[in-house]
Amino acid sequence: MDFKVLPKGPFTLKNLAVPACYLGENGDLRLTEIGVEDGRFCKPHPQAETIDMRGAMAFAPFIDMHTHLDKGHIWPRAANPDGSFDGAIAAVQPDRQAHWSAQDLRRRMNFALRCAYAHGTGGIRTHLDSAAPQDAISWPVFRELREDWSDRITLQAVCLVGLAEAVSDPAFAQTADIVAQSGGVLGCATYPMPDPRLAVRDFLNIAQSRGLAVDMHVDETADPNSSYLRLIAETVLEMSFDAPVTVGHCCSLAMQDEVEAMQTLDLVAKAGLNVVSLPMCNMYLQDRRAGRTPRWRGITLVHEMAQRGINVSFASDNTRDPFYAYGDLDMIEVMREATRIAQLDHSSYEWARAFGPNPAQACGFESPGFIHGQAADLVICRARNWTELLARPQSDRIVLRSGRQIDRTLPDYGELDPIML
Repeated sequence: MDFKVLPKGPFTLKNLAVPACYLGENGDLRLTEIGVEDGRFCKPHPQAETIDMRGAMAFAPFIDMHTHLDKGHIWPRAANPDGSFDGAIAAVQPDRQAHWSAQDLRRRMNFALRCAYAHGTGGIRTHLDSAAPQDAISWPVFRELREDWSDRITLQAVCLVGLAEAVSDPAFAQTADIVAQSGGVLGCATYPMPDPRLAVRDFLNIAQSRGLAVDMHVDETADPNSSYLRLIAETVLEMSFDAPVTVGHCCSLAMQDEVEAMQTLDLVAKAGLNVVSLPMCNMYLQDRRAGRTPRWRGITLVHEMAQRGINVSFASDNTRDPFYAYGDLDMIEVMREATRIAQLDHSSYEWARAFGPNPAQACGFESPGFIHGQAADLVICRARNWTELLARPQSDRIVLRSGRQIDRTLPDYGELDPIML
C-alpha cells in the first residue's frame, strides 16, 4: 500500500527531498516544492492544496537501459543447472528453440513491463536474441509492445547475436535491416575469436552503413586476457565512429593489471563510450565454482570511470532467467544493490545520475527531471535520506504518472503458469 494518498490535483508537494541532478543542479539532495496541475508540473500556487511530504525522497521515473525482456521469467521451465555462464547459455538455447513464439514472448514481455511500470520505471532498453529466424519473430512483437506501452514506458531494442556471427553470417545483413527499420540499436556479444580487431571494425561498419547506434556485451568474464573494451575504444577512435556506443559488463577490467586497466579507461573516455554496469547479474554468474566461495564481485571499475568523466549507468540485466534467477525490473533494488556491491557511498560522484540522467543520455531518451510544463511523473519514497532509502525495499512508494497515483499492484506469477508447462 502506498504510504500516502495524494489528491487528484491541482496540488503542491512541499518538503520533497530531490537529487540535485533532477533539478538541473549539482550536489546531493535538495528540499523543494513541486506543483502539479492538469497532469503537469507547474509553479506552486497558493490556491492549490498543499501536502507536506516531510522530507520524502522523490525521483523522476527511472531508466533501465540494459534488460532482456525476451528471456524474462523462463526460469520455471529453463533453470540454470549450475549457476554458471555456460550453464545459462546451455539452458536458454533449447528454451528459445522450443518456446519463443510470438504469443510466448508477448505474454512474458508484457508481464515484465507491468512489473517495471509498477516500480516506477519510465524507460527501458532491451536486448533481443536475434539470430535468424528468431529476429523475424521477436522484433514484430517488440514493435507491438512499444506501441501499446508508448504512453507509459519509452521502449528501445537492441539486437543480440555473437560478434563472430554478426560479421560472418550473410543473414545478419537482414537482421541489421530489421533493426534499422524498427528504430533500434545494433548489438552483439563479444567472445574469443580469431582477429577480433577486424571483427569489431566490420561490426561498426555495419552500424555506420545504416546510421545505427551500437550496444555491445563486452568482456563478461574473469579472464584478464579478455580486452575487447580497449579494442573497441581504439577502433572507435581510429574510425572516427560518431554514433553513440555503449559497452555493458566489462567485468575482466577489474582483473587486469592496474596500469593496463587505467590506460584502457583513458581510451574509453577519449572515445566517449557509454558504460552500463550490471552488478546483480554479474555477482550471480562471475567467479561461480562448485563448492568454492567466490573471490570477487564481478563488477567493473565504475569509480575510476566516473573520475574520468565516462558516462556510467547501472541497470537490471536479466530477470528470472538462467542468467539471473531473481530480480523484478525494480530500479530501486538495482540502486540499493549497486550501492552495496560497488561501494557507491562515501563517494564524491553523484551516483543518482547513474539511474536516470546518465542512461537517458546513453539511449537518447528525454532527460528526466521536474520541468514546468512536462508530465508530472514522480517516484516518491517515504525515506528521507539515502540510508533510509537503501535500508528497505520501499515497497510503499508512490508512483505518479501525469499527476495521478497509479495502481502499483504487481502481476501474479501464476499468470505465467500456462506457458511454463
